Amino acid sequence: MADLFENPMGLCGFEFVEFAAPTAGVVEPLFERMGFTLVARHRSKDVVLYRQGDINFIVNREKHSPAWYFAAEHGPSACAMAFRVRDSHKAYQRALELGAQPIEIATGVMELRLPAIKGIGGAPLYLIDRFEDGRSIYDIDFEWLPGVPRHPVGHGFKVIDHLTHNVYKGRMAFWGSFYERIFNFREIRYFDIQGEYTGLTSRALTAPDGLIRIPLNEESGKAGGGQIEEYLMQFNGEGIQHIALLTDDLLASVDALQMAGIPLLTAPNDIYYEMLAERLPGHGEPVEALKARGILLDGSTTGGDKRLLLQIFSQPALGPVFFEFIQRKNDQGFGEGNFKALFESLERDQLRRGSLGATSSKEPA
Repeated sequence: MADLFENPMGLCGFEFVEFAAPTAGVVEPLFERMGFTLVARHRSKDVVLYRQGDINFIVNREKHSPAWYFAAEHGPSACAMAFRVRDSHKAYQRALELGAQPIEIATGVMELRLPAIKGIGGAPLYLIDRFEDGRSIYDIDFEWLPGVPRHPVGHGFKVIDHLTHNVYKGRMAFWGSFYERIFNFREIRYFDIQGEYTGLTSRALTAPDGLIRIPLNEESGKAGGGQIEEYLMQFNGEGIQHIALLTDDLLASVDALQMAGIPLLTAPNDIYYEMLAERLPGHGEPVEALKARGILLDGSTTGGDKRLLLQIFSQPALGPVFFEFIQRKNDQGFGEGNFKALFESLERDQLRRGSLGATSSKEPA
């Protein structure tokens, strides 16, 4: 894929997301139900690699590592992420020159030194230039499990589509500037969503390669107690809120997720599906099949040019962190037409759990 605009850091997509938990056996069963397979173990540390398609999820269980301390503070969570770059040394030096804070990660014997800078919530953001099969960081630092495919199909998810950051009120400009200044990200969408009780503002940023997309979310309601504030309280700080995984067949992938017992958000009411023909005339998607699974549909069909996005979200899976499952049919948006429906669905969940009624000054009618 050709760069969309100037790419001074040589970005080439997501390489991995790293996860940790205060106790063992929390993250691994979840990933297995999501269709991931354990494919490799680190040669010298208690770190394992789960993979599905080209998605790399690292689970770090090494005691007294940065991941271990991160999990002690934040609970089960995404504790680091990595961007692919063409030249990690040049990218790292450029990041430092532009004001990024270096993070030193202790390496073991014969282990690669992976350059990292301080990212969201203090989590390491690694810059990786070894990602081709046969010469990747996993070929050097990990041992592949015998007889296990290197790129398991799983439930059909192929790549990380995007991941979001939840930030404190007033901090969206800081993190927007961080990605714009260092990586030359650009804003491609801006949302201001108001529910019945709370609100949020979101800036969707994309990298020059078009493969790394990071929406930033900030609380905007006056009453407080909204979804972003709840996340920040539960997570004990800013961090990755959700990770979106891309598939070519969302109906089949959702069926596999449900069979595996992954709890998904409840569907919006029947009116949402009845209005699809009005919102997206001639969309051609099987409405009853979408409705039965709770899949949301967005995009445009103007002039007969169908640009569609199908999406569904898990319930919170690791503390307040959840996952999105997405299929793109010539649409590169973020489901902005669904944002209000999703926001209200999450707001209803807060009301059901009592977390919103306890903090909001406005009572439900």
